[in-house]
Amino acid sequence: MAVAVVAAFALSACGGGADTSESKPAAEGGAKNAAFPVTVQHKYGSTKIETEPKKVVTLGLSDQDAVLALGVKPVGAVDWFKEKPYGKWPWAKEKWGSEKPQIVGERDEYNMEKIAALQPDLIIAQYSGMKKEQYDTLSQIAKVVAQPKGHPDYAAPWQVMTQQIGKALGKEGQAKKLIAGIDARFAAVRDKHPEFAGKTLAVADSFEAGKYSAFTKTDPKAIFFSELGFALKPGIDKMAKPGANVAELSAEKLNVLDVDRLVWVTSSTEANDRIKAEALYKKLKVHKDKRDLFVPYQDPDIGAAFSFNTVLSIPYAIDEIEPLLTAKD
Repeated sequence: MAVAVVAAFALSACGGGADTSESKPAAEGGAKNAAFPVTVQHKYGSTKIETEPKKVVTLGLSDQDAVLALGVKPVGAVDWFKEKPYGKWPWAKEKWGSEKPQIVGERDEYNMEKIAALQPDLIIAQYSGMKKEQYDTLSQIAKVVAQPKGHPDYAAPWQVMTQQIGKALGKEGQAKKLIAGIDARFAAVRDKHPEFAGKTLAVADSFEAGKYSAFTKTDPKAIFFSELGFALKPGIDKMAKPGANVAELSAEKLNVLDVDRLVWVTSSTEANDRIKAEALYKKLKVHKDKRDLFVPYQDPDIGAAFSFNTVLSIPYAIDEIEPLLTAKD
């Protein structure tokens, strides 16, 4: 069905989906953007973008943030938290304004028909698990910039993904300025709190009794705290399956979370109470010394902000988490 949809779109677009951007005006008023053409390397090869994209679809879970930060509103995006990406997130709501994208998938399940109907010039999939067959199909619709080369899926640093997106949009210089601004925010926190340096930290969550997850150094949540100055515990990475961004733990293995600071990101106060009631968890020194911190994913959206870990969400995440990390009992 996807192939049929792509073929139909290619005929209606006159000239084939992969080259649709060439039939678009280079910029408003007909002025040519000197940044183009650009060639972006990615997991599945390279993509040459001839002219400035006007209609962009983002398929990475958080890709829309960097696109918005660079002044472009995606016409299509995927849903991650089952919270439409133009919805409640405080770091992006103003950027969306009254314009809402079409939801074209959930996580890595893409609705090819909806994507084709939007007639995009460019499809971006950075923080994604896009498969080669999906890339091939989508490349018949528009130019596609897949996951960054040399990184596992969902493991490229936010700086790399922002650079890739900036280059694809012809806004590489602007992207570099955004990255420098966020790096400065992290540096300011490290300077203000030298006590963070050298302290081990772990980020974990739990969605059901007896099952716990600890995030590896490639997960955005762990990356966020490492950039605040904390040291991540290497034992977590050793317990994770190859290429995974999380180590699955039973209650008997909770001792790996006995670190200097433990951040739980959870979905409810009920989950917090369940974790605290776990007999083996009660024995951990990090809990006895009250060095564990329970943070919600949403309401307030702190956990979501450092799960996204983007140029838009990071400032919000820093503002919210810094006082929690430094609060005195």
